Amino acid sequence: MSSAAPTASDAGPEQAFRLADRVNRRPRATRLLAAVRRHRTDLLTALIFAVLAGWLTHGLWPDPSGRTLALNPEDQALYEWFLAVDARALLGDFDLLTDRLNAPDGVNLMANTTVIALGVLFAPVTLLLGAPVTFALLAAANLAGTALAWYLLFHRTLRVRRLAAALGGGLCGFGPGMVSQTNSHLHMTAQWLVPVIVWLVVRLLRASDPGPWTPDEAGRTRSGGPDRRRQFTSAAGLAGAVTAQVFIGEEVLFLAAVTLLVMAVGYAVADRDLARRALPGFVGGLAIAAGLALLVLGYPLWFQFAGPQGVADGMFTPAYFSADLSSWWTLSPLSVAGSDESARLTTGPAEYNTFLGWPLLLVAAVCAIWAGRRRLVFACVVAGLVMGALSLGPEVVLGGTRTAIPGPYALIGGLPVVDGALPMRFALALLPIVATLLVLAVDRALRSSGRARRLVPLAVGVALLPIFPAPLPTTGRPAVPEFITGGHWRQCVPPGGVLVPVPLPTPKEPWPMRWAIAADAGFGLPEGFFIGPYGRGGTAAMGTFKQPTSALLADVARRGDQPAIGDEQRRQAARDADFWGASCVALTDDAPHAESLRTTLEQLYGPATRIADAWTWRV
Repeated sequence: MSSAAPTASDAGPEQAFRLADRVNRRPRATRLLAAVRRHRTDLLTALIFAVLAGWLTHGLWPDPSGRTLALNPEDQALYEWFLAVDARALLGDFDLLTDRLNAPDGVNLMANTTVIALGVLFAPVTLLLGAPVTFALLAAANLAGTALAWYLLFHRTLRVRRLAAALGGGLCGFGPGMVSQTNSHLHMTAQWLVPVIVWLVVRLLRASDPGPWTPDEAGRTRSGGPDRRRQFTSAAGLAGAVTAQVFIGEEVLFLAAVTLLVMAVGYAVADRDLARRALPGFVGGLAIAAGLALLVLGYPLWFQFAGPQGVADGMFTPAYFSADLSSWWTLSPLSVAGSDESARLTTGPAEYNTFLGWPLLLVAAVCAIWAGRRRLVFACVVAGLVMGALSLGPEVVLGGTRTAIPGPYALIGGLPVVDGALPMRFALALLPIVATLLVLAVDRALRSSGRARRLVPLAVGVALLPIFPAPLPTTGRPAVPEFITGGHWRQCVPPGGVLVPVPLPTPKEPWPMRWAIAADAGFGLPEGFFIGPYGRGGTAAMGTFKQPTSALLADVARRGDQPAIGDEQRRQAARDADFWGASCVALTDDAPHAESLRTTLEQLYGPATRIADAWTWRV
């Protein structure tokens, strides 16, 4: 008898279906396994980056709602509020002018670093688990995602060895500036789209070159004129990436654009033939990308600068946010070999952007001389020098002392858009620039057969060790009142109404904003921590002026003194409550000088009503 396996024609309909399904599934499983094997090194690299990012932020993970970054908790409260407001887009309750802060005027979300795209993308996480969980996820994901994106760009576009690409990607994602910005600046660490933008620009340049032999991404060659189809797809992709980055972090996009512009000029100087051949098509492709992007961004950008509560200028002083020249060869306090004493060379723990250390600077300079690929190296060196010089601000500072020597930034300071970027953040561009030099040198060494094969990777590894990041410090945060977490606030504030917490939130003490965070921004707050116009001139400022009753309550909370309350104060309190559109005033027992505040509020608004763990007044 034959022992051959039955075929589909030998079996009944049901058996034939099962047999065919097994046959069809086998190739898919085989292809999936083959894909995993083919990309196992990439997957392993991604896993390493994810583990490192998790380790750096592990202090948040035991209890994201009960832990906060110790070095910049105010900004973390702000970004959690942003995420809570962004998440409301999933509920159909979202506008570029939100009424959930600074009641009744609201806050222009485009004028603030609201990471709208990330907030909407992670809205399900925020609504299910809370904004603190989303913040912790993004703090880690931005580091790992940025490192992985640069790794893939180095490996697939420069076609370097994976080890070299991994070293470069690691520096881009976990360099001193990125780790310090992780202290709550989600808009600055979400840089994983930047390598995509760079790849699309390179792709557009290659497609615009009408030369007879132009290498494409797969290493093949083609002959003939510009590739019109690839030009358009690259331009369309670039428009999409730029649009997404605007809704993640405009400052990162600005820095990337300036860096790419300087590199393009440097590359054109080094390869004039390529510039002559490709410039017309390249500029045309950029024009198409800009036009497509403006179709989506036109209104949001107008709203940002000219819309309600919009601001047209920067609010920070360039001279104050200038990098200290000596910080470049100093190690970051957030690195394993760093010292807390070096913190005096910058404005705060979120701005260690220039702290590369002398070992890395020295090795990078040697790599630039030895790496080969002269045109790309030349462009990187030019861009690095320009961006590094701009980071010094309008006046060079050395060791904390102003030297009266004008910095290159003085040439562009005050220009529209430029004025909104902090000079010291120009230094963040040095991470991918230095990483590119190291990647090219390590790759050349790995392809050689001499002593350089071991010496160069070893030198690069030794230079990177001192700036290896240490875990970010975290601390506990006060619990949100049961009045909020239990939903009891709904007894005195309708959804979308205005709750007045006492004392009111300010930029330096935004803690009542955590009430709104815990309630998924279900109610609005007066005043608060945000960027908006201040006074008649509309000058950009942090926060807004206090109403008289808010100022009175803040003074009681600060000093504990019992003020004299008369009819005028009561009338003013009623006017302020009416101005805010307030439904309810709330005070919890853990407020500073809570007893004095309660007595003051009872004189202003009458007897209190106890709801859960809060005293409330309907106004």
